[in-house]
Amino acid sequence: MSILKVKELSQNFGPKIIFDDVSFTLYKGDRLGLVGPNGQGKSTFMKIISKKEEPSEGTVEWNSKLTVGYMDQHTDLGKKTTLREYLKKAFDHMFKQEAEMVELYNLMGEASEEQMNEYMERAGVIQDHLDHSGFYEIDAKIDQVSDGLGVSKIGWDKDVSELSGGQRTKILLAKLLLESPDILLLDEPTNYLDEEHIRWLQIYLQDYPNAFILISHDLEFLNSVTNVICHIENHKINRYVGNYDNFIKVYDLNQEKMAAAYERQQKQIGKMETFIAKNKARASTASMAQSRQKALDKIDKIELNKKPIDPKFIFKESREPSKLIFETKDLVIGYDKPLSLPLNFLMEKGQKIAIVGTNGLGKTTLLKSLISIIKPLSGTIASGNYIELGYFEQETSPSDLTCLEDVWRSFDEKDRNHQVVRSALARCGLRRDHIESPLKLLSGGEQAKAKLCKLINKPTNLLVLDEPTNHLDKLAKNELKRALKEYNGSILLVSHEPEFYKDIVTEVWDVEKWAIKNKK
Repeated sequence: MSILKVKELSQNFGPKIIFDDVSFTLYKGDRLGLVGPNGQGKSTFMKIISKKEEPSEGTVEWNSKLTVGYMDQHTDLGKKTTLREYLKKAFDHMFKQEAEMVELYNLMGEASEEQMNEYMERAGVIQDHLDHSGFYEIDAKIDQVSDGLGVSKIGWDKDVSELSGGQRTKILLAKLLLESPDILLLDEPTNYLDEEHIRWLQIYLQDYPNAFILISHDLEFLNSVTNVICHIENHKINRYVGNYDNFIKVYDLNQEKMAAAYERQQKQIGKMETFIAKNKARASTASMAQSRQKALDKIDKIELNKKPIDPKFIFKESREPSKLIFETKDLVIGYDKPLSLPLNFLMEKGQKIAIVGTNGLGKTTLLKSLISIIKPLSGTIASGNYIELGYFEQETSPSDLTCLEDVWRSFDEKDRNHQVVRSALARCGLRRDHIESPLKLLSGGEQAKAKLCKLINKPTNLLVLDEPTNHLDKLAKNELKRALKEYNGSILLVSHEPEFYKDIVTEVWDVEKWAIKNKK
């Protein structure tokens, strides 16, 4: 049974083509992984099928009997709403039914016999529905999902308007799962989740009774929960039955076959073109040449898929700094209230440190305090001499500037020419259409590559990186890992991916040991 039908879908943003005449069907039982390099349109496709964005052409038809849940990162969480109050909104429809039932009971006091029977019947229907829907177990459901995703560690009384980016993602995901829609649309749900919470979500999706569509660059996670892969490439979507490992095998085999067929066809075309060139001018053979030309014109030429550009990250290094990078004495970080115990840290030249721990405990706040973006609540930070800092910020608001215009400003004046900046962006895996597009129209992965381009072209001896791998595809992530391993400067890295940082860093700092944790 089909759940979703997409017909003749096309989408473009100005000259940039995202999809070209795409048709797609989601079937009951599909646990579908949507894959492809950064910038191919995965998130755009999700927005289109969730009706958050209108396609340039084509139709999107859902089975009207099913509910669809999409985790929209831009949802307004409101203000003066506690975490538990916000999660309870997942059950608003039940609370409305309960209110209706209470009102019916209130009306019975002055009702006629006929009205009384009508009210009793309606109240009974509502009561049965609430009983079977688990209405009286709402708090237990909230606790179960919140514990699984690490939401409960944030603090139940925290105002949702004060959440960090990672905490916000967890709350949106928790609310979506509590709503229990028939179909889940999940765009990078493992971003900001720690290993234990990824494992919980993995089990949840493996047991999920209905269909879902999942975008994820966590290939191990993707492989463990999917039974269908849809690959977006060159404005088209191709369906493969099986998990990600199976897709790779079939895709690579198909690419080899297509490459061989392309070579055979090119040899055939070459022979025909040579024959035509030699014989078209001779009267005795002109008709044969014309016949061969007609045959050549009718050939359906094979076109090989454009391969994604392999990014190349090479960090420019500046002069050596002093032995001391920074030293803190009784440092307390936070905004209106403390997030940490007094911290006494020392970082020296050459150290590569990963800062790990659950979201909301102060990892980003620590980084911003150490590099003087925000002031600590108390204590001191002593910085060394000759430090040349490069900072990758996790959360930024993309501007209306084109990618080229934005990166242009980060180059020294002597290097500011179109050829130099374009070449730098191309080495980071961005094509011409990316370079000339406004940043706000680029995918998360493309925006991350643009930020990395600015970072690698500035001489540094200290890199401060806040979740740099979020949204990066496999190629880019592996290349960044290689570049950081070769970097001779110091590194302070926030990451939730042990597979990424474990071969890079010399030391790990766990915020759990010094954070002031909120209690339930």
